[in-house]
Amino acid sequence: MEYNSQRPRLIISEYGRHVQRMVDHACTVEDREERNQLARQIIAVMGQLNPQLRDMSDFRHKLWDHLFIMSDFKLDVDSPYPIPTRESLNVKPEKLNYPSNHIQFRHYGKVVERMIDTAKGMEEGPLKDSMVSAIAHHLKKSYLAWNRDSVHDETILKDLGKLSGGALSMPEGAQLGAATEVLVANYSQQQGKKFGKNSRKQNKFKRKFGGTSY
Repeated sequence: MEYNSQRPRLIISEYGRHVQRMVDHACTVEDREERNQLARQIIAVMGQLNPQLRDMSDFRHKLWDHLFIMSDFKLDVDSPYPIPTRESLNVKPEKLNYPSNHIQFRHYGKVVERMIDTAKGMEEGPLKDSMVSAIAHHLKKSYLAWNRDSVHDETILKDLGKLSGGALSMPEGAQLGAATEVLVANYSQQQGKKFGKNSRKQNKFKRKFGGTSY
């Protein structure tokens, strides 16, 4: 009895050993026209064994590439597509350059730092005050999304000062939303519109985190 462990390794196991034997036989045929005919027949069988490839726009091209790979690039036939080479398959993709910008507080993210830079360049006035208030509210929302306990407003305002290099502070008289309101808003956003229709679930969430700011 012959075991699979004693047989040659399958190059592309998805097609099975019978297809691999057909490819090996085609490589030994001396007549070119007969080899071409065998190659087309093998391609037809490969397509039937892998119908999921038919959803791909270049599925026949992929079948021909697989045929040459299974022959260890030894099959000499006329292909309707460029014949791949061993070297072309071993080409490594170019390395992606990921941004390495330092983020002072990772739970706030890089976008908040860009918003703060924009606010620092704005002229003093109501528009800048609104921008700073919006940033502070967003800081508290991001903080509570990262740490679901609670946070003092002084902590948020202190972080705002650090991120802006002391250039930004909350407008006089402005207040941040209560921690419970921010937590519920975060949870509602995660659950989508379905959460807004379920008042029992919303009330349960409010009771869990309490009704105070701290």
